This record gives sequence, structure tokens and C-alpha cells, in this order.
Amino acid sequence: MAEDAGGAGESNVLRNKRDATRYQILVQIAERQPAVSQQEVAEAIGITSQAVSDYLQDLVKQGFVQKHGRGRYEVTKEGVDWLISQTDRLQEYVQHVSTEVIGEVEIETALATGDIESGQPVSLSMVDGILTATPGSAGSATAVAVTSAEEEQDVGVTDFEGVLDYELGDVTVVSLPRVDDGGSDTVAADTIADYAADHDLLATAGVEALAAVRAADLEPDLRFGTATAVQEAATRGLDVLLVAVSTQLAAHTEKLRDQNVSYEMVDAVEQ
Repeated sequence: MAEDAGGAGESNVLRNKRDATRYQILVQIAERQPAVSQQEVAEAIGITSQAVSDYLQDLVKQGFVQKHGRGRYEVTKEGVDWLISQTDRLQEYVQHVSTEVIGEVEIETALATGDIESGQPVSLSMVDGILTATPGSAGSATAVAVTSAEEEQDVGVTDFEGVLDYELGDVTVVSLPRVDDGGSDTVAADTIADYAADHDLLATAGVEALAAVRAADLEPDLRFGTATAVQEAATRGLDVLLVAVSTQLAAHTEKLRDQNVSYEMVDAVEQ
């Protein structure tokens, strides 16, 4: 059965348009309560008054908003708690973008896609998990080269502008029991092979997982330090298949949640 990275009862306003709208409406109510004009809220966030009314009905049913009469609303403690949790996740994401995507260091290293001269403007992009620099400034994120490089060489870049436009990768997790509960024998080799074919990288955590992958005539790309490695690969846009023994699962999923990386648990154990 699939499981979202947020777990039951949680959500992510960066990935879910409906939750993003709920977040904005709750903020507007908190700013205006108790006298709330649905028209003003609609104009503030760019949706219709009818849409605001529909969302308000749902928010009241969910216990996030309390209605005191016509045009009078108040965000409940549950609503405030949800706002805080989502704001915390937004702050984590902004921190991730500023420090790991665009970078706050003076000079970052990229892989040149063509010949670049020092002082030349370049466009930045993420390709196969690698920051690349292309001569010119036509991209959504740009920088200035501080070293010269030929194609496929490393090049130093600085003076970043714009936003690096790419999506986080997805992680699919196959959990195996410990060896005393069946270990690698509980998963068919062709099941592992089928999942691996749809992902950029294959990672294993635990000897049982390594045995299951090798039984599928595959060799993992990542074997050590996989909790951090899988997280970093996904934040760089790569899709990862993680085959992990159950005792190591929590360490990996916690790392993914820390960076708002979506993951899916799949039931691959043979019955």
C-alpha cells in the first residue's frame, strides 16, 4: 500500500494545490478575524468568492475554523497547529533552496556543457543530478563563470540570479524482513528488476536487501551511507529505488521527510 512522505494526516502545501489554497485562506482569516469578508479573501489570493465559501465549509468541518455567525470566523487551535506545521515545512524548503540548490557560498562548481571563458554569463540547470553550466544567460537561473573550462570540465560560478528550475526526485521503497523472518527470499527477483528499471539509481540498506538485489542480477549504485545518499540524490532530481531491511527503514524515511522528498512504500513481499 502506498504511503505519502507526510504520513497520515499530514500534507505538503508545496505539492498539493488544494492544501496551498487552504493555507492561504487560513492565513487571511487569522489576519482578519473575527470579521472576515469572503470577497476580500478571494481578491487577496486570486480565487472566486464561491471557492472561498466552499473552502470555508470544509475548514469548518475539519475543525480548523470556527464560525460564529454570518461573516464571523476564527481559526481554531487545530487550524493554528496545522498552519505552524506547514510554515515549518516551507521554511525548511526555503532553507534547502537557498543553501543547497542555488547556494549561499561565493563560488559553486558546475559541469560545463560547452566552452566557457572566465567572466562569461552562464545558465545553470540540473541534469542527472549534476549542476551544469551552459554558455549564455537564457535559463531561469544564471551565474557568472570565475574560471575557464572546456566542455565536460568543472567550472567555478558565482553571482547567482533566478531560481534553478527542476523537480525533486521520487523514492520508491521496498522493505524486506530480517533474515530470521525470510529475508531476501520473500521478494521475487523479477519484482526488484521491474522496479529498478523505472528508477535512476538503485540503493540497498542491509545484507538482506543486497542479496535480494543480486538475486535479480543487479548491483546497487548505493550501498553505504544510503540514508543521506538517497536523500541527496532525490533532492537533486533523481528517482531512487531503495531496497531496505525493515530495521533500517525508519532512518531512511526520516531523512526523506526532513527534505520534503516524496516517497512511496510498495508491498513487494510474496504471500
